[in-house]
Amino acid sequence: MNTANDTHWRDAKRYLWALGLLVPLFPIIGAAIYVVSGQIWGWWFAPLMVYLIIPLMDLLVGTDRSNPPESAVPQLEADAYYRYIVYAYIPLQYAGTLIAVWFACTELGAWGIVGALLSCAYVNGIGINTGHELGHKRDPLSQFLAKVALAPVAYGHFYVEHNFGHHRNVATPEDPASSKMGESFWRFLPRTVIGSLRSACAIERQRLARKGLGFWHWRNEVLQAWALTAILFGACTVWLGWPALVFLAVQAALGASLLEVINYVEHYGLLRQRGADGRYERCLPRHSWNSNHTVTNLLLYQLQRHSDHHAHPNRSFQALRHFADSPQLPSGYASMMMLAYVPPLWFRVMDPRVFAHHHGDLSLANVLPGKAEKLKAKFKQHASHAAA
Repeated sequence: MNTANDTHWRDAKRYLWALGLLVPLFPIIGAAIYVVSGQIWGWWFAPLMVYLIIPLMDLLVGTDRSNPPESAVPQLEADAYYRYIVYAYIPLQYAGTLIAVWFACTELGAWGIVGALLSCAYVNGIGINTGHELGHKRDPLSQFLAKVALAPVAYGHFYVEHNFGHHRNVATPEDPASSKMGESFWRFLPRTVIGSLRSACAIERQRLARKGLGFWHWRNEVLQAWALTAILFGACTVWLGWPALVFLAVQAALGASLLEVINYVEHYGLLRQRGADGRYERCLPRHSWNSNHTVTNLLLYQLQRHSDHHAHPNRSFQALRHFADSPQLPSGYASMMMLAYVPPLWFRVMDPRVFAHHHGDLSLANVLPGKAEKLKAKFKQHASHAAA
């Protein structure tokens, strides 16, 4: 039954969601600073935002745990305004990419090129999240634009693997995109890159085989996505020469690593249990790490409300909910990914949280093989020191 408050509910962050379009402007802002001032630091605007300003803003602004009432969700889902915000990211993403490539290949020295590379990588790495949001939609336009958003990072196979691999196997040892307790990001990175690529190709091979088609058929959605990358990279190489291809390849690797560090954070150490029939339980709120830090949620389409996303993959970002029983990160993704780059700090912050989440029973956690006994001993030692 709807209450009077539900009937008159309005999205207080409706126009704040457009702040997400600041991200693809990073290279454009950097170029503008460079052109107007002649100062090379303009190209370091993006790293400054990602590693300092956004985490600081998360700290200052704090969290928002409010949820839209279920009665308002159909209206939120039907409102084209939110969809257009996501669409608008892509032309700005491509504009920023082309501007960065042009300056790197024609004007910039070493430090400027590094700044342009990072700027471009952040725009296109976060652009994977745009592809993620659109890739979960059922209409052909959104699905095509998802592949367009993924093309600059040469990660088009994510469209297949994420939807049909990760969402099926999340928080299990079989999922290459779910990190294990005791596994550093740098160990996780090659495992997830190679495993996700293999998974995507296997999924698409099986899908096509059911239709009586071979892997190399033009209907292969992995190949379709990679073709868009080939067109973009090829056009830039014709335009600006081989340096453009090198630049795009490096920023693609950096951008893809940005996706994978977020993957690393999202399910670290969490495990779905097997039932008596040997099947894994359904994905529940307790199987994803979440955060309600407002600023990062505005910039990442509420990706940090990850439990609801896995429960309802087709639910649009503006309607995602906070669950009181979902495990919470101590900060937003922007801060957590910096911790992930330094394994000792990451383990110090997150391992106790995984241990507490499973009430001290690491048999319920997704632990890196061979690490369980060492972790148990570590926490037993900590408990002894605390008791003393």
